[in-house]
Amino acid sequence: MFRESAGAVRLDRLLAMVDPLPAAGALPDAGPHGGRWEPVTGGESGAHVFRSADGTRYAKCVPAADAADLAGERDRVAWLAAQGVPGARVLDWHATGADACLVTSAVVGVPADRLPAPALDTAWPRIADAVRRLHDLPVHECPFSYGLADMVATARDVVARGAVHPEFLPVEQQRTPPEELLARIEPQVPHRLAQETAESVVGHGDLCLPNIILDPATLEVAGFIDLGRLGRADPYADLALLFATAREAWADDHRAAAAEGAFADLYGIDLDRDRERFYLHLDPLTWG
Repeated sequence: MFRESAGAVRLDRLLAMVDPLPAAGALPDAGPHGGRWEPVTGGESGAHVFRSADGTRYAKCVPAADAADLAGERDRVAWLAAQGVPGARVLDWHATGADACLVTSAVVGVPADRLPAPALDTAWPRIADAVRRLHDLPVHECPFSYGLADMVATARDVVARGAVHPEFLPVEQQRTPPEELLARIEPQVPHRLAQETAESVVGHGDLCLPNIILDPATLEVAGFIDLGRLGRADPYADLALLFATAREAWADDHRAAAAEGAFADLYGIDLDRDRERFYLHLDPLTWG
């Protein structure tokens, strides 16, 4: 189904500019019209990401130690596409004993965080509808999980390794030891697990504005990207991140509150701010 290719040889000079690049050898051919791969900066996963010169493909490359996680993302992309949800398509998979690379189609459009506030205001109801449709997928048919038990296990590991990124934390928590932050969360876990069990959805897992791509002409959602954490989860794991990143775009707290209220009405939910805050404080401890 997937093929290996020697096309990465053409990129030696370009790849040497990206330091470090443990997975450079994994890059397959950019395709007959792609020409060459160009490095892309940004993101929190630590993977090396490249875009084909014609903008139609993305390649995410990782060392062998992370190949299983990347294969999981590959399977999630393929599964979500099969559900009819707009987004990327798996085009190629290349793995060796040293590294692995996933190639997907580009989702054409603009990340929602790059919209000016008036345009985001127009797109907001469409984002709410797209999130609702994602969450409405049959949860018992989803073969993947990234629920609270997974998040807590990841957070414990990240904190134990001293790998928390302080800049990912809310400003008021950046001077607090991560061990203390996790200790504040732990007593709530049984209650939150019960809520998740009762209201589980197919969640994106990292539903921040940069991972929602919009058609710049219509402001409709063109697709979701970065699906490595997609799976069965509490809807608030998504909503907390979405609202937090959108607050950076709104003019003030009053406008943010109005937008979140409108989203809740369209989505069909009475917002539980304590539950939202729980996930907003847990998520930064899971990256590291």
